[in-house]
Amino acid sequence: MGVSEVESNLVHSLAHSIATTSKHLSLSPSFQRCTLASWIREHIRKKECFFYETGDREGVCKCGYPKIHHVDEAIKPEDFVGESWNRHRHICEVPTDAYGDISFDGVGQKTGKYVRVSTDTRPEVLYQLLTEHWNLTPPNLLISVTGGAKNFYLKAHLKNMFHRGLIKVAHTTGAWIITGGTHTGVMKHVGQAVRDHALSSSSMRGQIVAIGVATWGTLHNRHALVQPEGFSTHYSMDIQGQGHLTCLDDNHTHFLLVDDGTHGRYGVEIELRSRLEKLISQQPLGTKESDVTIPVVCVVLDGGPGTLNTIFNAMLNGTPCVILEGSGRIADVIAQVAGLPMTRVTIALIHQLMKRFFGHEYETFSAHKIIEWTKKIQDIIRMPHLLTVFRISEDKHGDVDVAILQALLKASRNSESLGRESWQTQLELAIAWNRADIAETEIFTEESQWKSSDLEEAMLSALIGDKPEFVRLLLENGVSLRHFLKENTLCELYNQLPNCFLLRKLAKRLQSDRWGRGQVSSRQGTTISMTHVSDEVRHLLGSFTKPLYPPPNMRCHILSLEDASVSLSGKGGVSSQAPSQPQTVGVFRDPERDLFLWAVLQNNKEMAEIAWEQCRDCMSAALAASKILKKMAQEGSDADEAEEMKKLANLYETRAIGVFSECYSCDEERAQKLLVRASPSWGRTTCLRLALEADDKSFVAQSGVQAVLTQIWCGELGVDNPVWRVLICMLFFPLIYTGFVAFRRDEAIQREAEKKGEMITMENITGSSVRRKPHSRVFSAPASSRRLKPLSCWSRLVGLYGSPQVKFYWNIVAYFAFLFLFAVVLMIDFQATPSAGELLLYIWLISLVCEEVRQLFHDPDGFGCRKKARMYINDLWNILDVLSILIFIVGLACRLKTELFYAGKVILCVDFVVFCLRLMAIFTISRTLGPKIIIVRRMMMDMFFFMFLLSIWVVAYGVAKQGILIHNENRLDWIVRGAVYEPYLIIFGNVPTNVDNAGFDLDSCSMNGTDPLKPKCPVLNENHKPAFPEWLTIIMLCVYLLFANILLLNLLIAIFNFTFQEVQDNTDRIWKFQRYELIKEYHSRPAAPPPFIILSHLYLFLKHVVLRRPPAKYKEFKDKLPQAEEEELLSWEALMKDNYLLSTRQEQSQSMERRIDDTARKVSTILERMEREEEASSAAVVKRLARLEEQVIQSAKALQWIMDSLKSQGHPAKEAPLLSQSLTSHSESPETLGQVSEKDKASFHVNARQFYYPGTKLVRFPVPEEKVPWEVSFSSYLPPFYTPEEIEDHVDGSESGASDNYRNPGGRTGIRGRGALDCLGPNLETDLVLTRWRDSGRSILDFLAIWDESEGAWALPGGPVQSNELLPATLETIIGKRLYEKLNAKVVEGTKVFEGYVDDCRNTDNAWVETTVLNIHLDNAGLIADINQMVTARRGSAEVAQWQEVSSKTRLCSNQRDTLRRVAELHNRKF
Repeated sequence: MGVSEVESNLVHSLAHSIATTSKHLSLSPSFQRCTLASWIREHIRKKECFFYETGDREGVCKCGYPKIHHVDEAIKPEDFVGESWNRHRHICEVPTDAYGDISFDGVGQKTGKYVRVSTDTRPEVLYQLLTEHWNLTPPNLLISVTGGAKNFYLKAHLKNMFHRGLIKVAHTTGAWIITGGTHTGVMKHVGQAVRDHALSSSSMRGQIVAIGVATWGTLHNRHALVQPEGFSTHYSMDIQGQGHLTCLDDNHTHFLLVDDGTHGRYGVEIELRSRLEKLISQQPLGTKESDVTIPVVCVVLDGGPGTLNTIFNAMLNGTPCVILEGSGRIADVIAQVAGLPMTRVTIALIHQLMKRFFGHEYETFSAHKIIEWTKKIQDIIRMPHLLTVFRISEDKHGDVDVAILQALLKASRNSESLGRESWQTQLELAIAWNRADIAETEIFTEESQWKSSDLEEAMLSALIGDKPEFVRLLLENGVSLRHFLKENTLCELYNQLPNCFLLRKLAKRLQSDRWGRGQVSSRQGTTISMTHVSDEVRHLLGSFTKPLYPPPNMRCHILSLEDASVSLSGKGGVSSQAPSQPQTVGVFRDPERDLFLWAVLQNNKEMAEIAWEQCRDCMSAALAASKILKKMAQEGSDADEAEEMKKLANLYETRAIGVFSECYSCDEERAQKLLVRASPSWGRTTCLRLALEADDKSFVAQSGVQAVLTQIWCGELGVDNPVWRVLICMLFFPLIYTGFVAFRRDEAIQREAEKKGEMITMENITGSSVRRKPHSRVFSAPASSRRLKPLSCWSRLVGLYGSPQVKFYWNIVAYFAFLFLFAVVLMIDFQATPSAGELLLYIWLISLVCEEVRQLFHDPDGFGCRKKARMYINDLWNILDVLSILIFIVGLACRLKTELFYAGKVILCVDFVVFCLRLMAIFTISRTLGPKIIIVRRMMMDMFFFMFLLSIWVVAYGVAKQGILIHNENRLDWIVRGAVYEPYLIIFGNVPTNVDNAGFDLDSCSMNGTDPLKPKCPVLNENHKPAFPEWLTIIMLCVYLLFANILLLNLLIAIFNFTFQEVQDNTDRIWKFQRYELIKEYHSRPAAPPPFIILSHLYLFLKHVVLRRPPAKYKEFKDKLPQAEEEELLSWEALMKDNYLLSTRQEQSQSMERRIDDTARKVSTILERMEREEEASSAAVVKRLARLEEQVIQSAKALQWIMDSLKSQGHPAKEAPLLSQSLTSHSESPETLGQVSEKDKASFHVNARQFYYPGTKLVRFPVPEEKVPWEVSFSSYLPPFYTPEEIEDHVDGSESGASDNYRNPGGRTGIRGRGALDCLGPNLETDLVLTRWRDSGRSILDFLAIWDESEGAWALPGGPVQSNELLPATLETIIGKRLYEKLNAKVVEGTKVFEGYVDDCRNTDNAWVETTVLNIHLDNAGLIADINQMVTARRGSAEVAQWQEVSSKTRLCSNQRDTLRRVAELHNRKF
């Protein structure tokens, strides 16, 4: 196995992205097509007629297809002789012949996939085709769009909202859209919405999946789709010539063409589509195993009676529906009655609405159909948790996408899914859809009280799914990172990383570990551990940091910052002096840091920003992120990814600058502590060190950072001392005792005295005294200042000469003395035998060499030898130091040899030049000259490239001139002089005289080149004159001067000018950044200047090498704070960070771009509202006019009736009485309506009027709400008769004699007979509520629940009883005979909770259920023990009984929940 293959396997195993083989192997398209074609022919069938029988038309079979479309065996069948055509027998399945890729005409060459399937195809096969072979990602939501199949008019505003909302919800949630797939009606609108999104979206990543499930037999031009071998076909949409058929919509992406073997039959696909949607709704949501399945929602526009049936059946199956008001017909009918009380939804109202919205189509509806639709509409609006009406005139839904998602969430909050599980389900759905706005408004409300533990699973899903908005929302709603982000959770996050730079690095690190253990071929050990992450992070941060995550054997000693703060608060804030405190290993658990680091390592900008806002040590975190990102960008191979990393690194440098500026403006002393404090969360390093390692020049260039560096530079001396005073004190140190220069300690004492004086003055003015509490934190800092004492004489002397500033000045003086001594020796005292001055020079050089060695090995930050050597070499001044020393050693070696004495002096003279160049380093500390040195260095680089360009012209002209003037010159020195040196001098104005005859002098040259001091003469003619072409040499000289002197020199000036302008703005920043190294060098440098510094080197050698004493640690660059001070400082830093973020957001909100966006948004909102109001007002006017017209017609009829009555009775005309404005149905009398209105507030049974009678295929006669009471006339009421003993399920409407004696007290049910009940009339049942107190405090009331196998749910123990029985006989088989007898004896002690009629789905007009509910409270310990024994014994196999709490979260049927509510009230318990 190769290394690349091993790495690939590791990456895939670490990312947990196991997929099919075809996704990982690079297979050819032809091979993939052959594989798919083979699979389709094996698993998918079509239907074909195998028995031709002429139908109504000549030459056309009863299946609808012409004779020519039948196979020969079908025309002359041998198996079906003498039979008549039957759809179920004579249509058979054969392998499908239409599948592959389909392309349409139009812009962009729209393509899709299609397959012809049989109506009997299993939905599992179709789902496998969609997900595995067509490579569709399983959806997070299924949107089934249904409605009008005919072309209907949709208002422009509603059309735009529907398009925008549908695409938004599909795009954001990753949903599939399923429609009829044809280019008509609502399917056409869905296709247009998909097309608009495809045109506006530039990436294939955001493609919307629109699946069309159409009927094969109704497609126009379907012959073009028949491809027996597959695979690509072209489909032409012929809208004009389609006739009664339909065309496929060219904007759908996938087509399932359902074939039942017939032609021209619509609605064939409905059953298969329903089964496919049901299967999809049973699939788990997401890639992981979950109890939450893919949600399904039905969106309805327009539609007729068939759409009403679709809505009704969908809601019976628990599918929520969204109705778009204003889309027309049945959608508007349902929208009109959705908010009305049930008693107002009458047959008359549905008549009126049908007539209004269906127009002429209303005339074809029968009265029985209107009654049936009224009943279905009533059942629909009786399920408000499944019905959502989107009204344009209302703003509560906002947009269609919000309405769709709100409908799904509302459906999950039904009565059968109460409590915390319901909220958890809704949260999982919202996360899968990535709609934090929905979760914020619908889930995180005042009703839902969330605990941190309840949100941890959601937090993990949001982090792994890269949903930063949800992460922010969950953090705002109570997720505790301290409890959530344990080590195992963090390991899981790293093992679930997407494919990124870090994953590849970890794979290589893991691979190397496996190579070391000899497990190259093993697939074990591919899990990322925190040790791997720690090693990689330490590599990115730098070896000077400590490991962020400890090795496994040290994890028991981890102490989090929160734990430390808690322990400190428990001890009154005293931390560092507790002797019993266990010693930690220095690795702290910081969950905010861990989350931020995880996000930064995968270059996730949004997630990192959220995590950074949670960090307490935010400035260190931002600088560490900058360092890590720049290191990853440097090592990465992807240029685009590296550029993104650099941008994110610059962003966090800006964040660090903003926080530090906020801190420094508030409290300079604390801000300076933040710079040099050792951060436990980031490897015990400091902010200043991180900024330097990350090359964050802008951060280091801040005034606050420079103030810290200036304080370190001055040491114990005050920063405001003039340089001349410091220089005088260097020479006359007794002046430091006279106050000639200020010390920082003296300044601190003076400031404290001034504060104390101001406080005394305030007390004198106000007349009150400020009492300080001894343990007050506010005054802790002044208390420490009062303990400061003035410096002693020795301390002042040490402070003077130990100051880096003074050390620098002494070294400058010493260096000038060294150069002076070097110059004297070279020019005056360079003897064969070294003089005393020369020996002193050698000793001086030895001290310089010792200092360079000390600088090389001095490593207080713990960089390591390799990094320290790299840092030493990267410094230009160190290179000059090493170069000068090496040249000096070479010159000294030559000087000591007699034969090389002079050569040695020459080398030393050259070395003197190098030492003088090194003198420029003294200017780096100067604010004026330091930046100029940086400019000089950049110009030297420009000069190098310019000299390369100039050398081309010099050599070109020099060689040509030398070849023309001189013939065969063999002296190398004169060749170089003529070809290079002289052309170079011409640039500076030294014009040659030998290129023309006018200035030629024969005495100035040698004829044969024998004179070494003269050049060789040019070729002469017989007149002893130069023979070269004078005109050519002059022209060459002119051209050379034009390009070299004018063009190139001016180009060099322009380059220098550009470099100066470019670098000038950054030189100050670069100088401030480089100033740190100089300050640190002289801070650690011994006080004595060379050559006396050699004594300090000897002392250091004895101390550290011989005596092995550890080096001293300087608190000026790295300070470890006490725990209490650390906590206080971090809390203050977090407060400053919040202030910075607040000010940043305010600036962004006030920016010009944000104002323009807000203005545009407001204008668009105003326009939308104006359009809504305009449409609403026009609709209201139309409605009022229609109502007025109806009232006028009624008034005319009433007047005509009055006139006819008066004429018939011979009375004179009188005023007509006022008529009722209520509308009446043409089939019902006003008296009937009056009777119904008196029962407006009555509650009728519902379950007893369900359309489908349980356990049968029998359909009840529809009984609307108003027709339930027997007192109300219902002339068309003809219910079927059903009794199980009957051979037929139903007979005609004639009544039997036995049934006439019984009438359901609850009213009509839509079916007659005994039904599934035992007898006519009341069927008695008894339900037992056995209760007990769970604890002695009587805080929780329990009841005994029994598992009902028939219903698949928990229920109260009970069942049918005879008139002479107290308990149901069926209960004995469940609880046992002995326990049954004990309960039977306690029935008389029970309390009757309820007795009467029960709304049961088995009820009929002549048989019904009456229930008696008894509550038996168990106080007898023995009886409770027997029941507990029964419950425990049953758990061995299938659990049939258990104790449950009496609460609203209990999942029972509605009737039994009401019973529990009564029992809770009986025992004074809250339900």
